[in-house]
Amino acid sequence: MFIILSVFMTLPVLLLIAGGAEAPNATAFAESSAIVCCLGVLGLLLTFRKSRDLKPRYMFVLTVSSWFVVALFSSLPFYLSDNNISAADAFFEGTSGITTTGATVFSGLDTMDRDLLLWRSILQWLGGIGIIGMFVAVLPFLRVGGMRLFATESSEWTEKALPRMRTLSRGLLLVYLVFSTVAVVTYWLSGMSVFDAFNHGLTSIATGGFATSDQSMGKFDDLILMEATFFMIIGSLPFFLFVREMHGQRGVLFRDQQVRLFLSILLIVPAMITLHRWWVSPIPFDPMHNYIATLFNVTSVVTTTGYASEDYSAWGPLAFVLFFFLMFVGGCSGSTAGGMKIFRFQLSLIILREQLMRLLHPRAVFTRNYNGKAVSDEIISSMIAYTFIFLLCLGIITVLLASLQLDFVTALSGALTSLTNVGPGLGDIIGPSGNFGPLPDAAKWILSVGMLMGRLEILSVVIVLSPGFWRG
Repeated sequence: MFIILSVFMTLPVLLLIAGGAEAPNATAFAESSAIVCCLGVLGLLLTFRKSRDLKPRYMFVLTVSSWFVVALFSSLPFYLSDNNISAADAFFEGTSGITTTGATVFSGLDTMDRDLLLWRSILQWLGGIGIIGMFVAVLPFLRVGGMRLFATESSEWTEKALPRMRTLSRGLLLVYLVFSTVAVVTYWLSGMSVFDAFNHGLTSIATGGFATSDQSMGKFDDLILMEATFFMIIGSLPFFLFVREMHGQRGVLFRDQQVRLFLSILLIVPAMITLHRWWVSPIPFDPMHNYIATLFNVTSVVTTTGYASEDYSAWGPLAFVLFFFLMFVGGCSGSTAGGMKIFRFQLSLIILREQLMRLLHPRAVFTRNYNGKAVSDEIISSMIAYTFIFLLCLGIITVLLASLQLDFVTALSGALTSLTNVGPGLGDIIGPSGNFGPLPDAAKWILSVGMLMGRLEILSVVIVLSPGFWRG
């Protein structure tokens, strides 16, 4: 992973030089790439003869440590650049990139060095494919947060399953590359510059949300907003279902329960908010433009992308409250999106219905099914544990941020947006029209850890930090 990361560190400079532009931080990228590559080569030399027995205990350590360490090294180009970026800001930006959160401490993006802007987008693209791979091969194997529900042969780590894992991995990478290319070309044909199209194409499919302007997507017209909405939705659907479609299983995508609920939310909520805005608007109202803006921003929050075309927190109390709760939702499992994921809400409804029916029919026997699969008590217990630890971490991070003299809205929405990897929070400071730069350094370190915990489904980190994990 270090060697791969070092190779990608050279891309911002190479792409700019190939396009006839200057790379003002070429030295910083060269130094960062050399440091990371040397560490990777050293690691290979020290361990290439060691056996690779990937037991669950080792997989937990590998998964958690790799994301934390990659986030740390991803921040090197920011820290070593000539822009006097502090360690806290550099780590926050690197973490936000690799976890596809999209929260930023930078302002003045319109005039920022282009190599740093490219690196932010490349980081999010890398994080996106890393998240998909982690979902397919690691989290079901580790039985984290109910992910066992999506276990396939590719997550069994047996000799028999390895060929299927390789086939699935190649399919996922191909689908990811094709969608990314289509997004870049579509944006370019719609009027974006090549530079903007490349950056936004990568961050749309990765549901990352890093933009090249302080206005985010607000500088573009309604056509581009609609295209961005489409690509954000694509990035939030299960990529393994795209692979199955590609291999001849027609219609499997839209038969998936979480896909249907996800698309229903994006169909109903924007229409409801648009109607409410039209009802209370004291000025002439453009229904089409406002619906497109509402659909775009709702999709951005639900998919945890983090783009914004305008300050939706100023749309009134109803919109403010709805956007807060939408930050919990997230996309589908197996996608690049964050959040609590659609399937957990659906499982909760199944359990609620079962409990209500038990009150009416105490002796009845009930079966739990989701997408044609039986839902075991193990999966339900894992999901409940995840939900509890999520809410507990949300409370702890909110209290820590409040202890740093942040107001309630900033503390709560900041904690929530980090754990769900949404990007912008709510309020005047970290809302859609602001950024995380004004926060104290301690808050940035706390939120960085929160972003990594959210990306790793929280339980993975909690298990590794528990004393019992290290006994025996």
